[in-house]
Amino acid sequence: PDTNMTERFDCHYCKESLFGKKYILKEDSPYCVKCYENLYSNTCEECKKPIGADCKDLSYKDRHWHETCFHCFQCKNSLVDKPFAAKEEHLLCTDCYSNEYSSKCNECKKTIMPGTRKMEYKGNSWHETCFICYRCQQPIGTKSFIPKDHQNFCVPCYEKQFAMQCVQCKKAITTGGVTYREQPWHKECFVCTGCKKQLSGQRFTSRDEFAYCLSCFCNLYAKKCAGCTNPISGLGGTKYISFEERQWHNDCFNCKKCSLSLVGRGFLTERDDILCPECGKDI
Repeated sequence: PDTNMTERFDCHYCKESLFGKKYILKEDSPYCVKCYENLYSNTCEECKKPIGADCKDLSYKDRHWHETCFHCFQCKNSLVDKPFAAKEEHLLCTDCYSNEYSSKCNECKKTIMPGTRKMEYKGNSWHETCFICYRCQQPIGTKSFIPKDHQNFCVPCYEKQFAMQCVQCKKAITTGGVTYREQPWHKECFVCTGCKKQLSGQRFTSRDEFAYCLSCFCNLYAKKCAGCTNPISGLGGTKYISFEERQWHNDCFNCKKCSLSLVGRGFLTERDDILCPECGKDI
């Protein structure tokens, strides 16, 4: 008689027959429950026991827990399907994490919850929506700001409230201004009335409330030398001779004919010319 040869159905690892027993397929190979758990079960982080095939395996960052072991380290409440935070290998519910580790908002004094955006400056923290300009009350966000007297200001508000305004352009002076006649100017706005060159760091003078570089001032206002016709500035100790509405540089006060210097000597005049007594005796 023919013998009915049935194909054997054994555990892939221990080779014991699986007929009538529970088994688990892993990569198309059958394993008895005991072998599967020994070979492939993850160890629970909490109780250190294998997480059996009939248990739910909860994992987070390559760490595993039994469903009943997945709870807050502090209050022991279950974290299954709830938000949680990790700190120093421990899992905490958001309430315990907030009480233990979260910072308080410097403005509203409420807890800044984990995972929410916050602003930090000099050891203080704010909710993003609480970090606002003291003047316009708008959130500063990632824009530049200026702290003053324990308050924070966005740059436009700071300039309106505190910065000096340039007499010339009426805009705020934030760095490197110039003070002239007790009034503030931008360096680039403080220029010669004549040639418009910057006067900051240069010698200058003024006339009728207007500032001039020395060159423009001399050309506009200085007396002209009757000898060379160039201005006599009178600045820097320049000596000059004055006679009947006319002026000469010291070096230009010479005899028209023989060029002898007449400074401190007697002289004669012939129309616009000056002459030494020797050259003038034939007049």
